[in-house]
Amino acid sequence: MERGSVTIRRDVIDGVDAVLADTDRSFPRHCHDQFGVGVILDGAQISASGRGQVEAEAGDVITVNPGEVHDGAPIGGGRRWSMLYVEPSRMASLVDEVDGRADTGREFTAPVVTDRRVAARVAAMIAAIHRAASDGEGLESEERSLLALAPLLGVRAAGPGPVGGIRRALELIDNDPTAPLGLRELAAAAGLSRFQVVRGIARATGLTPHAYLLRRRIELARRQIRGGLPLAEVAAACGFSDQSHMTRLFTRRFGYPPGAYAGT
Repeated sequence: MERGSVTIRRDVIDGVDAVLADTDRSFPRHCHDQFGVGVILDGAQISASGRGQVEAEAGDVITVNPGEVHDGAPIGGGRRWSMLYVEPSRMASLVDEVDGRADTGREFTAPVVTDRRVAARVAAMIAAIHRAASDGEGLESEERSLLALAPLLGVRAAGPGPVGGIRRALELIDNDPTAPLGLRELAAAAGLSRFQVVRGIARATGLTPHAYLLRRRIELARRQIRGGLPLAEVAAACGFSDQSHMTRLFTRRFGYPPGAYAGT
C-alpha cells in the first residue's frame, strides 16, 4: 500500500507553485508546462528524464524543463522532496536579469545536480519564497531565486555594475529603510539589472540587499525604542511584518531582545 502525502501551494508567489512531498509512491510518465526545481530532503529516487535515467539522493537538486517527460520511483523506501514549479514567462524574466538577455529558450542543463553549494542555494531559495508568501519579504526571495537558478541554467552572470549605481541603490535604502523596496526599485535607482544589484551590494557591504535593508530597519528600531516608543508601534513603523519578526531579528543582531533594551 502506498503511503505519504503531497502538499501543493498554488501561486506561493506570482507565477510559482510549491510542492512538498513525502511518499513512497511511484509516479508514471508525465510532464509539466512549468520549470521544476527542488531538493531531495530524505531518501532517494530513480527517474526517467529527457536526458536519460538518473538517480537522486538526499542533498541533490532535481530539475525538469517544460514538456520534459519524466517519472519517479523511490529507492529503498520512501523519499521526501521540496519543489518549485515556475511559469516559463517568470523564468525568462529571471534569466534576463542575470545575464541581460531575454532568452526564452533557456533550459536546465542537468536533471540531477550533486553540488552541495548549489543545493544549499536552492534550498534557501525555496525557504525564502515560502517566507515571502507568509510575511511579504519579497526582496529576499528575488535574491535567492537569481543566485540559485543562474548556475542551473548555465547562465553567465553579468558583472556587479558600476560603483556609482550601487551607491545610489544603497542610498535608496538608507533614506527610507521602512519603504517596501524590491530589487526592481533598487535596480531602477542604480541603472543596473537586479542581479548586478545583488552582486554589487554584496561586494560593497558584505550583505545581500535584503540583509542590508533589515540591518537598517533594526538600527532604526533601536533608535525608536531608545526614544520610548512601544515595541508594537516600533515594529509597524519600521516595516516589520509584526513584533515577533522584529524581536527575532533584533535579538540576532544585538544579542538581547528589544524588551530588555527598552527596559534599560
